[in-house]
Amino acid sequence: MEKKLDSGQVFDDTRECEPGALDPAASAQQGLYRTTKRIFDITFSLAMLMPLLLLCGIVFGLNMFWNPGPLFFRQLRKGKDGKGFMIIKFRSMAPTDKRTRYADDPLETSRVTPLGHILRASEMDELPQIFNILMGEMSLVGPRPEIFEFAETYESFIPNYAMREAVRPGVTGYAQVMQGYTDTIEMVRRKTELDLHYVRNMSWRFDLRILIKTVALVFHLPKIR
Repeated sequence: MEKKLDSGQVFDDTRECEPGALDPAASAQQGLYRTTKRIFDITFSLAMLMPLLLLCGIVFGLNMFWNPGPLFFRQLRKGKDGKGFMIIKFRSMAPTDKRTRYADDPLETSRVTPLGHILRASEMDELPQIFNILMGEMSLVGPRPEIFEFAETYESFIPNYAMREAVRPGVTGYAQVMQGYTDTIEMVRRKTELDLHYVRNMSWRFDLRILIKTVALVFHLPKIR
């Protein structure tokens, strides 16, 4: 069945999600793309490692005043091939031992700390995922990894949702720059369409477009189509 994205591009959500699966030349091209993408991920992450460690020290100091508690937030997410991994972020919410949110619940904004608001608004809370990239669990660009239990729920009623797991999840992604944060089931459906479009069409050109849009969003630059 064909669907049209806001950009006017049409994709068929019934075909296989693995790019180049039936075309040897396309498959070889995708193999080269994925290899060079992984090399870029590692090179970029190593280059960012020292600035990240410096930022960790700064955030640790600020936490004592405006964000009491652990420096990092770790959570089980669903990654490539459906495997679970612990995502690492700067903690932006007050710690709790209780589960207070489910798959169809909105963000608990009341738990976001003063420093947490700054970290979220600047997207700096996502930067520790450089460690996830180095461990091979994530890529710089790809579908955002979902909370493991939420992903299991979505897979039960959103067609082809699990196809997002054909590639490494990303720190940023097509759905992130086109739609942003999702807190309703309908938004998750839309996010899935965008993620599947990326998986079927991923390339260096597509990744560069997403990275440029990400920078524009973070620094509040004019919209880039």
